[in-house]
Amino acid sequence: MTTYTIKLPDVGEGVAEAEFVELHVAVGDAVEPDQNLADVMTDKATVEIPSPRAGKVVWIGAEVGEIVAVGTEIIKIEVAGAAGEPAEGTTLDEAPQEDAEAEVAGTAREPAVAAVMGKALASPTVRRRAKGLGVDLAGVEGTGPKGRVVHEDLDRHIAGGSVRAEAPARPAPPPRKPAPAPAPSADGVTEIQIRGLRRKIAERMAESKRRIPHITYVDEVDVTALEALRAHMNTQAKGTDRPKLTLLPYLMRAIALAARDFPQVNARYDDEAGILRQSSALHIGIATQTEGGLMVPVVRNAEANDLWQNADEVARLSAAARDGSATREALSGSTITITSLGALGGIVTTPVINHPEVAIIGINKIQTLPRYDEAGRVVPRKLMNLSCGFDHRIVDGWDAASFVGTVKAYLEQPATMFV
Repeated sequence: MTTYTIKLPDVGEGVAEAEFVELHVAVGDAVEPDQNLADVMTDKATVEIPSPRAGKVVWIGAEVGEIVAVGTEIIKIEVAGAAGEPAEGTTLDEAPQEDAEAEVAGTAREPAVAAVMGKALASPTVRRRAKGLGVDLAGVEGTGPKGRVVHEDLDRHIAGGSVRAEAPARPAPPPRKPAPAPAPSADGVTEIQIRGLRRKIAERMAESKRRIPHITYVDEVDVTALEALRAHMNTQAKGTDRPKLTLLPYLMRAIALAARDFPQVNARYDDEAGILRQSSALHIGIATQTEGGLMVPVVRNAEANDLWQNADEVARLSAAARDGSATREALSGSTITITSLGALGGIVTTPVINHPEVAIIGINKIQTLPRYDEAGRVVPRKLMNLSCGFDHRIVDGWDAASFVGTVKAYLEQPATMFV
């Protein structure tokens, strides 16, 4: 028998530590290869730690809620093997050899260990999915780190051609029962430990408010013409494969056009180095509510997409954030963020900037309200407020108002966005 020591792997992107958010095994449990042992959470995503071998858990070095540093020993598994002959790629606690720590997988909620022996570089979940689809990963071009095959590569491969038949994937383990809710104390107070995504959200929000002097600017936008155009375009697209357009793709286009004149709002500010990094590409974060809390997937190069492409990207990325399949890359790198609570009925918000960005654009609900036309007659108009936050260190009040005014002008005269 030998002991396989699993250390918290380096998840990249400068992450030095992660939170131990869920443990799926106990000391004495038998485990199978690729079985998820634990979930750890970084600033970007939740990562699964799978078992690289079949064996028995003999030691667990972290508790749920604990913050552990990269390289920390977290689990030890006793595995069968010839005496003095460790399994390939292991880190043995009784042998003074160099750690051969497994690489981190490329997606959130994806195992952190990739099998690479004589095969395409891919995580166990990608391998299992490929096996179930009958895809030979050797024929799939990987675009992840070091040529890793990630889920998006598999999607592209499937869309581009046929796949060979292969044995069905191993059935997934039964779903875990949710932990019981904490019981209130005798005085009716329930104490809940803030962990996981909620703790990350709390840390990020506190950091943003502490480091960024916010200026909030709200303006009313008449979207009567835009709503008529949107309805017409959706009617024209019926029976096609184009997605139904919401207001969001139009706002994304208006922001892309306005940012040409106000490049300082499409940027990230490194306040420690005193450097503003303006981006020529528009990477829009879409604030998305998930079961676990707020996540912000990123539509990249939104300025280069048409309305339907951006609509598709928003739908795809939001769904991935909600089902836990969003990649770490998809949850980072935004240069400006859009948040929308209009569906819930709000008319004004004071959104918090997604540090280190410089601006956030909030959409409020559309209302039909009376307004005067040019002839002085009262007419019904469809109106919506934009509630926007800016980093006052970078964006002066005048520029904030001018930027929002430019976005407003495009939305009120939507034809100007396409000429």
